[in-house]
Amino acid sequence: MPGPTPQQIDRRALQSVAVQFFANGLVYATFIPRLPDIRDRVGISIGALGVVLMLGSIAGLVASLFTGRVIARLGSRRVMIFGAMLSIGSLPIIGFATSPIMLIVGLVGVLFFDVFIDVAMNVQASALSARRHTPVINRLHGLWSFGTVAGGLVTVLLIRFGVSAQQQFVLVAVGLIAALIFVAPGLLRKDEVPTATVVAADERPIESLEETARHPFGLFSLLLGVGGATAIVFEATLGDWAAFRLGDDLGALPGIAGVGFLAYTIGMTLGRFSGDWALTRVGPVHLIRWAAVIAGVGSVMATLIPFVGVAIAGFLIAGLGSSVLLPQLYDKAARAPGPPGSGFASMLIGTRSAAVLTPLIVGSLADTAALSVGQAMAIVLLPSAVIVFLITLAPTERPNPIA
Repeated sequence: MPGPTPQQIDRRALQSVAVQFFANGLVYATFIPRLPDIRDRVGISIGALGVVLMLGSIAGLVASLFTGRVIARLGSRRVMIFGAMLSIGSLPIIGFATSPIMLIVGLVGVLFFDVFIDVAMNVQASALSARRHTPVINRLHGLWSFGTVAGGLVTVLLIRFGVSAQQQFVLVAVGLIAALIFVAPGLLRKDEVPTATVVAADERPIESLEETARHPFGLFSLLLGVGGATAIVFEATLGDWAAFRLGDDLGALPGIAGVGFLAYTIGMTLGRFSGDWALTRVGPVHLIRWAAVIAGVGSVMATLIPFVGVAIAGFLIAGLGSSVLLPQLYDKAARAPGPPGSGFASMLIGTRSAAVLTPLIVGSLADTAALSVGQAMAIVLLPSAVIVFLITLAPTERPNPIA
């Protein structure tokens, strides 16, 4: 009996990677909307919560230093499977946390192993995207966002119906194990560096590996790091602090406060599912330039205008604008010269460093009497929008990591 054709193997691998993207988004949306409740149960201030989130992000930063080498040695398939198992095992600890130490242990476990899952699934996603006539990298990231929408919606409903965090987190962990059983057999068993290019409507093709390799790698790495830092500021700030903006600043009830996070993830999902279409028509530079403007406008609405409805609309618009930043970064890093996974080092250092500092900065500023949560968010969001816009003005003959 003949074995599966290459097309069938790719189709099954794409299904597996797609499920993993969705599952990762679901994990994120399971505990983020629960943070206000978990903060109250653990008995810490919003400033202390910022420190706890920072420690979890430090674990992700440490993991980023080893991810490329681990994937080069073990392969993305093994790393994704074992990383998912360990991350799933850490999730219920967050739900059952009754002390800051227990909360830190759970967050460190989830965020440390999430880095390995993140890079491994993007290595496979970029390879699969490069084989297709129309790229799928943005849509795969869109499934991550859809996972956050689904998870956020379920979490908001469960909160309103009085379901405890402990019960929810155990059920989610069981569902994630079932998803992993489906994902593992279909993943690509051999990693490869993608070499395909995407042709934009009004720009030259995105650089191939050979063209990228001719540019100074120091500049390429620097722009990857800066791009990663600014991109993650949007996701970490708008996602993690949306419920606090609506609840603490604007007095929204717990069920309504969670809608801010949901609105942001809906914007992210819509932007990512349409990102591949936009990329092939307007080109990467114009796509990111407009994304920076839209994200900046949405951030102003979400953080500085004191009306719940306007703030929720702002979170949605900011999610739409920031949606395409990380997919472009991941695809560019996956195409960097060297073994699969090796191009992620500088990008991950940028994203994880920003993920460490952003909660600390926002939490510390919001914990003072001088600033609201929204004002603290704006202090990190608006400069990031400006930096992303300025990066797109870099000379086009050099590799632009987020464009």
